[in-house]
Amino acid sequence: MYEGVNASDGIGIGVARVAVEPDLSFTPHAPEDAKAEEERYQAAVAKFIEQTNAQIERMTKTVGEEAAAIMGAHIEFAEDEGIRDMVNGSIESGMCAEQAVSEAYDMYYNMFSNMEDELFRERAADVADVKTGLLADLLGQELVDLSTLPENSIVVVRELTPSMTADIDKDNVAGIVTETGGRTSHSAIIARALEIPAVLSVADATSNIKNGDMVVVDGTNGKVIPTPSDHDLEHYRAKAKQYAEEKLALEAYRGKETVTADGEKKLLVANIGNPDDANVASEHDCEGVGLFRSEFLFMDAKELPSEDEQFAAYQKVALRMKDQPVIIRTLDVGGDKEIPYLHLTKEENPFMGFRAVRYCLNNPDQYKVQLTALLRASAFGDIKIMVPLVTNIDEIRQVKALVKECMAELDARGVSYNKDIEVGTMIETPAASLIADDLAAECDFFSIGTNDLIGYTMCADRGNDKVGYLYEVYQPAVLRSLKRIIEEGNKAGIMVGMCGEAAADPLLIPVLLSFGLGEFSVSAPSILRTRRIISEWSKADADALTEKVMQLKTATEVKAMLQAAAR
Repeated sequence: MYEGVNASDGIGIGVARVAVEPDLSFTPHAPEDAKAEEERYQAAVAKFIEQTNAQIERMTKTVGEEAAAIMGAHIEFAEDEGIRDMVNGSIESGMCAEQAVSEAYDMYYNMFSNMEDELFRERAADVADVKTGLLADLLGQELVDLSTLPENSIVVVRELTPSMTADIDKDNVAGIVTETGGRTSHSAIIARALEIPAVLSVADATSNIKNGDMVVVDGTNGKVIPTPSDHDLEHYRAKAKQYAEEKLALEAYRGKETVTADGEKKLLVANIGNPDDANVASEHDCEGVGLFRSEFLFMDAKELPSEDEQFAAYQKVALRMKDQPVIIRTLDVGGDKEIPYLHLTKEENPFMGFRAVRYCLNNPDQYKVQLTALLRASAFGDIKIMVPLVTNIDEIRQVKALVKECMAELDARGVSYNKDIEVGTMIETPAASLIADDLAAECDFFSIGTNDLIGYTMCADRGNDKVGYLYEVYQPAVLRSLKRIIEEGNKAGIMVGMCGEAAADPLLIPVLLSFGLGEFSVSAPSILRTRRIISEWSKADADALTEKVMQLKTATEVKAMLQAAAR
């Protein structure tokens, strides 16, 4: 058995089809005619865009417009003026098109893959995908084709690129296994949209799993079982049947309120990364948006987005959610994100550097553009402003002062906005946890970012396999921190939510209910399952379990107890 990242839930049983990647090696050489070489490159770009548009059209029919829009990033990278100028400049200086393309896209790949934020690291896969497509055309090679697989195929590949995923016939693919990738990668997102069980980052999968092997893919638990025994097959077929029955049963929770077993109302909202994600979240029956990451506006732009451009994006989500709450996190960038027009300085430790609210407050005129756009959008829905990486009370006070300035300027312009707009903070550092009582007096709401809170609390990088055992929400230090944050927020009478991965953890939900968490912000596919689990726990039962959990000394003990109590 092999273990990896549980990227898409479900059980897949089928025959391994190990995809062999094309040989894209080449010998650098100086072309005789630079102009002809540039034309080769331009032809490759045109062909790539044509093929990608065809994929988008197919995906729109198979998985919906929102998932298909992911492929738009490929076209953006293929058409990017900076990359094109770099490639053409290299060709003019004496490089062949293959080398020029390879070096330009490698530079962008390294830039994205070295970023701290996992969402932006995943864009490296898009860059690599475009590079592969262009090189394949320049070298006359055929890419991996997953569109004509036989029934019950288990796709095994080193890296499942978004373009490969786009060509999959979901009726014939029972599961996906890769050697790379994470839950937030575009391939994982598309796999979930296709509802194909997927386990990513399985080391040496293409070597250890042979073409034609019978394979079980447990996408829910991140396990891959090659050449399963009769006992294994019987076990996983039963699990597959149970999973299908449970998924069907979840539909009973669609359109229902999110309440505990004893009738206490909770708010169940979604995490989104762009305006189109709001449609997906709404289709999954969310009750609002608990985290809208605004970085996409800045990452996908060639210059600082204008007030009108930002307003249009925020307004779109507000209108889509109607009167439901929409929490929008202000710009969270730092030295790990090379956005040229922001002139960010590369830092040795950007995780603890000049980023998020620190960067924004140091650039108040730029920050006010975003705050003004958010205020304008608040006239069209229940927009709330969330400030990231707050570690002291002065920061939140300075942001609130800037909001007041923006309000005064909008009043002078005669522009409408919600004069009672809420301003809260993301609680994601030990510092914020320790002063949660003081912050609660200044903020209208808290939203706990468990992804960073765990990392900062345990001094463990979740991307570092050597310290991965420390990066667990079940660590007693993390649980004590969560308890304090929620209790202090509740004492002050403000809404306390959670927008990290832990909010959808079925094992942790009773503990969060006991602590008094009021809002759960999860990925769209997790909404109905989270609603079901919340409905199965009364406050008394959750308290009884949590009292025992909080007496334990290790993460292993905590997880074992929660697993034993799971419903």
